[in-house]
Amino acid sequence: SLLSFAVGIRVHHSFLILSNYSVFGPVQNMATETFFKFDFGYVAQHALNFAVIVFAFLFVDLFDTVGTLIGVAQEGNLLNEKGELPRVGRALMSDALGTCLGACLGTSTVTSYVESTTGVAEGGRTGLTALTSAILFILAIPLYPIFLAIPSFATAPALVFVGLLMIKNVTKMDFDSDIADTVGGFVAIIFMPFAYSIATGIMFGILTWVILKIVTGKIKEIHPIMWVAFALFAVRIVTMICGVSS
Repeated sequence: SLLSFAVGIRVHHSFLILSNYSVFGPVQNMATETFFKFDFGYVAQHALNFAVIVFAFLFVDLFDTVGTLIGVAQEGNLLNEKGELPRVGRALMSDALGTCLGACLGTSTVTSYVESTTGVAEGGRTGLTALTSAILFILAIPLYPIFLAIPSFATAPALVFVGLLMIKNVTKMDFDSDIADTVGGFVAIIFMPFAYSIATGIMFGILTWVILKIVTGKIKEIHPIMWVAFALFAVRIVTMICGVSS
């Protein structure tokens, strides 16, 4: 970051406003501009579009969270012998409460992030690393213009490292097993970086898996939950194509 500033690649306006920055300014703005400032007028006028938007947010948040939890848990060897995450309901409930609370406060979604893998890779298991990160975020509030000035390419290497931690789990896939499992997993892996979304990767992976199960005559192996997910994802694809979600 310092090198980019020295050569003039990145000069952020945050440094210019640092002298006028007030620690409690964002809190005051939140209280008057975003705190519980709901407007349900749009719902009454565009009920169908609103339902589609709610479904889109539900889909993205749910499957982003599920994908993140499974990935982080696998990195920390927290999955059981069936590949399931014990007490996953508590983690999902925490994520749901954070999402709702964040919306009430007018902030971006308060959810789990795949960057947590770095903490797990360093030995984090009990939640102490998460608590430490939370404390550091609080301490960073008075200095947020400085952190805002850090260019994205300075933090990109950390995200590449996270990707390396996640991609190594591919070696645990059984490529000699059912073609639906193999191709479905491969499609999910490919779509995640190209779509820039864990949820989208999971969506196309499940769609591919169900279709291949049908084509290969193994329709009886499809769980009812997967049929429900397949139907919802099909609706999601249609809304994306028709542009309703926008």
